[in-house]
Amino acid sequence: MSRYDFSSVEAKWQKYWDEHDTFKASDDHSKKKFYALVEFPYPSGHGMHVGHIKAYSGLEVVSRKRRLEGYNVLFPIGFDAYGLPTENTAIKENIHPRIVTDRNIEKFTNQLRTVGFSFDWSRVVDTTEESYYKWTQWIFLKMFEKGLVFRDKTSVNYCPSCKVVLSNEDSQGGKCDVCHSDIIQKTKEVWYLRITEYADKLLEGLETVDYLPNVKLQQQNWIGKSTGAFVDFKIKEQDEKLRIYTTRPDTLYGVTFMVIAPEHPIIQKYRDSIANIAALDDYKAECAKKSEFERTQLVKDKTGVKIEGLTAINPITGKEIPVYISDYVMMGYGTGAIMAVPAHDTRDYDFAKKFGIDIIEVIKGGDITKEAYTGEGELVNSGELNGLSNKKDAINKALEILEKLGCGEKGVQYKMKDWAFNRQRYWGEPIPIVHCDTCGMVAVPYEELPLRLPEVENFEPGTDGESPLAKIDSFVKCKCPKCGRDARRETDTMPQWAGSSWYFLRYCDPKNDNEFASQETLKYWMPVDWYNGGMEHVTRHMIYSRFWHKFLYDLGLVPTAEPYAKRTAQGLILGPDGEKMSKSRGNVIDP
Repeated sequence: MSRYDFSSVEAKWQKYWDEHDTFKASDDHSKKKFYALVEFPYPSGHGMHVGHIKAYSGLEVVSRKRRLEGYNVLFPIGFDAYGLPTENTAIKENIHPRIVTDRNIEKFTNQLRTVGFSFDWSRVVDTTEESYYKWTQWIFLKMFEKGLVFRDKTSVNYCPSCKVVLSNEDSQGGKCDVCHSDIIQKTKEVWYLRITEYADKLLEGLETVDYLPNVKLQQQNWIGKSTGAFVDFKIKEQDEKLRIYTTRPDTLYGVTFMVIAPEHPIIQKYRDSIANIAALDDYKAECAKKSEFERTQLVKDKTGVKIEGLTAINPITGKEIPVYISDYVMMGYGTGAIMAVPAHDTRDYDFAKKFGIDIIEVIKGGDITKEAYTGEGELVNSGELNGLSNKKDAINKALEILEKLGCGEKGVQYKMKDWAFNRQRYWGEPIPIVHCDTCGMVAVPYEELPLRLPEVENFEPGTDGESPLAKIDSFVKCKCPKCGRDARRETDTMPQWAGSSWYFLRYCDPKNDNEFASQETLKYWMPVDWYNGGMEHVTRHMIYSRFWHKFLYDLGLVPTAEPYAKRTAQGLILGPDGEKMSKSRGNVIDP
């Protein structure tokens, strides 16, 4: 029996598909459409692994079925090609990132074609091409125009190995997502996108889409909306108030101390009045060496310093309470100050025990001589709230008291923070902003986009957290678009997430030089009917891209409020070592 020659048969039909545009989406908008989307790959030197095959095969089958049912099917592919992995490879091999990127894309393309996926190869996008990132910069400038882009000095997560500032999302667990090195804290001016302005819209939009329940839940938890109260605690020694946010204003009678972040500006403001300022400075310096993950771990020894010279007043009881600094309070979360109810919070309880602070029971149900009681129960030692056992009733009553006293009001907070949107590296989209001593921050005129990434030989990052673009005078020195005086171009580049925040729109009209996509094609193809990808991308990537899409919707530039009608997720592929298969772990299997 002769052996069947799979390779020649596959090659024959793949050639036929190419020559006859078998899988090309039609421009005939009278047909019913189906837009199937898979997460476009990051083209690494390792090539594809079997996880890519698994991720793409589901919608491959669905797309072929829809074509047989008479749908006009858009099943596109592209490459998310900016970012640290390519640049790190380029530095290691002493090759320009452009060459590395082109080489990797060619390898991926050959593999994808060999597998025989029915992608529309006429619509390929590459986030590093000028014709693409022109529109990434264009959308950024629209956000800048609408006040959604700002700069702020803050403590940032810095990877000393990659020599780059990372967002909290890119440094979870105190490790760099790319190289897995420990991150450290630096103070730096950072670009932000005001994604928190869209928190409610992002939550509300989840009610209108067909996502897996755990996908919705992860996004809800990531955004982390909570309702509670803002409360002002007067400072005895100064005409000053410390504002906190709490979800449990009903426990205010149990507040026996406050904790503020070591970086809180009130310390600097009144440093001449603080007797132990040297001890506070030393503690702050120690905290600067710790990552955010290390500082906020629940299971660790409690450390802190009492501030000698600032005493708070409990606004409900009128009692004086001490104020401490401790590393577990962060300026980037809430107001940078918390009220502590040690009887009913485990972390506060441990802190109070260590520092000999009063512990007052205000909720019956446990034994606070042994541990904090974190359950529900009848309120005691709580003035007008005594006897209330329904948490909602108690919170509402506490809010009434606060408003009557003029020291607090109902408030909302989100766990999600504004998006740190810059990298101090070469291989990314240049941020199209000019710094002028007279005019401040000025947008590069739209007609001058794209602001091109300059050709360089030395693209290695500096040791000071500055972008390599800062060393290129011909790029940095420019004229202010507004006043014509000497000015400086921004030298940070955008994070890798930028290009993937709108790629699904470009697939609709990838050759358009006048718009990111025409209104006609967007009205026909959007929303994406079915998006499949990894669970690891249902928070960051999906929330970021939903944010960009909703912003464009508010401008009237896209026809749907949500980009993806349906989202599913495939499971993880494990490598031979039993860990998640990934390039960074080096455990990939070539398909």
